[in-house]
Amino acid sequence: MKGFCGTILVVDLLRESIGTEPLDEEIARAFLGGAGYAVRYLYDLVDECTNPLGAENPLFFMTGPLTGTRAPTAGRWVVCAKSPLTGIWGESNCGGFFGAELKFAGFDGVLVKGASERPVYLWITNDEQDLKDASHLWGKGIYETHFTLKKESPDDLARVACIGPAGENLVKYASIGSEERAAGRTGMGAVMGSKNLKAVVVRGKSQDIDLADPEHYNQLAKTIRNEIMGIFTAQMMGELGTSGGVDMYNVRGQLPVKYWTRGEFDGAYDISGSTMKESILVRSRHCFACPIGCGRVVSVKEGKHRIPGEVEGPEYETVAGFGSQLLNNNLEAIARANYLCNDYGIDTISSSGVISLIYYLSEKGIIHADDLDGINPHFGDIDPALQFISRIAHREGIGDILAEGANAVGDYFGVPRDEIATVDGMEVTYHDIRSTYGMAIAYATGPRGPGHNSCDMYMTSTGQPFPELDIPVPDHYDDSSVMTDTCARLQDYRAFYSTVILCMFCNPSPSSIGNLLTLATGWDTGIPEIKTIGERVLTMKRLFNIKMGLTADWDTLPGILTHPVSEGGSAGKCPDWRKMLAQYYEFREWDSRTGAPSEAKLKELGLLSVFR
Repeated sequence: MKGFCGTILVVDLLRESIGTEPLDEEIARAFLGGAGYAVRYLYDLVDECTNPLGAENPLFFMTGPLTGTRAPTAGRWVVCAKSPLTGIWGESNCGGFFGAELKFAGFDGVLVKGASERPVYLWITNDEQDLKDASHLWGKGIYETHFTLKKESPDDLARVACIGPAGENLVKYASIGSEERAAGRTGMGAVMGSKNLKAVVVRGKSQDIDLADPEHYNQLAKTIRNEIMGIFTAQMMGELGTSGGVDMYNVRGQLPVKYWTRGEFDGAYDISGSTMKESILVRSRHCFACPIGCGRVVSVKEGKHRIPGEVEGPEYETVAGFGSQLLNNNLEAIARANYLCNDYGIDTISSSGVISLIYYLSEKGIIHADDLDGINPHFGDIDPALQFISRIAHREGIGDILAEGANAVGDYFGVPRDEIATVDGMEVTYHDIRSTYGMAIAYATGPRGPGHNSCDMYMTSTGQPFPELDIPVPDHYDDSSVMTDTCARLQDYRAFYSTVILCMFCNPSPSSIGNLLTLATGWDTGIPEIKTIGERVLTMKRLFNIKMGLTADWDTLPGILTHPVSEGGSAGKCPDWRKMLAQYYEFREWDSRTGAPSEAKLKELGLLSVFR
């Protein structure tokens, strides 16, 4: 198969055996690679009784048909399993160089089964695949683990994906770190930790991926690269990073403030991408084949928030979570929080969501310092948050509860779910639905829980349409079927993106991406195929979740997200999200009682035989 290596590496940690299996062409033709291939493959291996942190939960590292090629941003990879945080579909997407290196080594993906009796790491080259002892790495942070494994490797260009103490201690939202980037959401680092798998290290031979028409493919890739860099959002991301939108989000009321209870933050400029560029930024960072370079390399050399060396800087979600949500305008402190989370291996969105909940409950008098190991959090003071991060990673004291997620915190302290900003058991990302109504659908129906990447309506509503896919630019405050139909189509397109795999900041015309796929694989991939593959993958993720126990009752939003705020750009506004959900179900042809797709829809997508 062109565009693919044609091989999956299969690792059984219990037996300490390593083998291969051919890529299933039938699955690849229907779902491509990445998360699409993974969800169809894993659907048959797990069910509602599978313990996400048990040896029986497979972990799948997967690339896509464009990974490792000259297509812009074609260096991404996904890691998928049943999520320990939500109990449903777990998927985390990552940039860097690891995915491309895996393709260069001759593998489309790595399927990890079982659990080792001792700490190990997996070493992969084209000619050798081996499990090596990782006892000397256990307990080490991600930065030190990277440094040590590169030093131990015969080639210092080997790429590493590893966990820190949080993954080892089974923090439910532990992340996987790779070359200063992170596969952050849904707790895939905890799944690695449950298997005693400290790291995967890969070094491939420099080579071009076998493409159906390499000459025309590379010509088109160059054209698309130039097209992307003519788009304003790509230029802004390169200049200011993902936090370049902080000022605009604050004006519009999209920036969450004080655990979702306010509509604007006076200190927004202090934590913006512009301020970062003027203060702590050293340089930008590019992932494999990426012309944009949204990554930030920062340095804080002095003071109590000093960071050792030059490290990855905070993204927008981290800036919001440890900034506006805590009423903290100290950018150096946010960079310190980001460094700690990255080194311990903790998702910055979930951790800041849990910690800002603690601040909120403390201010309301529901919990006190005596409940928090003597720590006394106050909005505006980030130092307690830094202490909580360490406790979470090591499950020390109150950190043992915080490591379970915001819902567990609520259960422990008797807080109603309506006051906790979670959906499907996962902390929501930081785009306020009262400012962009489409994010209500993104959060209530997200295939892996509430996220902004599976349906980035905050970008589309700001002026990023895809007319070829019937995705217009609806008004921010539209809760009619125009908005919900657009959300569904955008979800399908981003599900398609999760199979290719491309960065969602790379947005040439969909037909250009389809042409790339055709030139890569030899399979005709026009607009109709893009629509069908996207909807099929999105629906397959839904079927996975239903098999894990999800029902229509899970498609809901907590009250703390749906009460209007009194100030800011979204003052007094809130979508009728229940009406939107009904419209969404009708468009999708999903049963409003069960949440399941109709038989006719499953037949249309070729999934009737899958869902019995």
